[in-house]
Amino acid sequence: MEYTLCADGFDAAIIGLCIECSPARVVYDKQKMVEILMEEDEMSEEDAIDFLEYNTWNAYVGEGTPIYVTIMSKQEINDTLQE
Repeated sequence: MEYTLCADGFDAAIIGLCIECSPARVVYDKQKMVEILMEEDEMSEEDAIDFLEYNTWNAYVGEGTPIYVTIMSKQEINDTLQE
């Protein structure tokens, strides 16, 4: 059975849909997800990142698991790849 999953409470962090995947997968901005937890749950940035890494970003829940991305400029990508 093919299905697409969403991360509950993070609709404002959706940046798109990967339609090349089968099934299609919802794509989220990781930084926006951190900001949502900081605003709505009054978490520190560090706590929000820890929470999301453990409970969301590293969780595989089947083929419809969302994609979580870090938005970067071309220069940031180059810098990261050179480290």
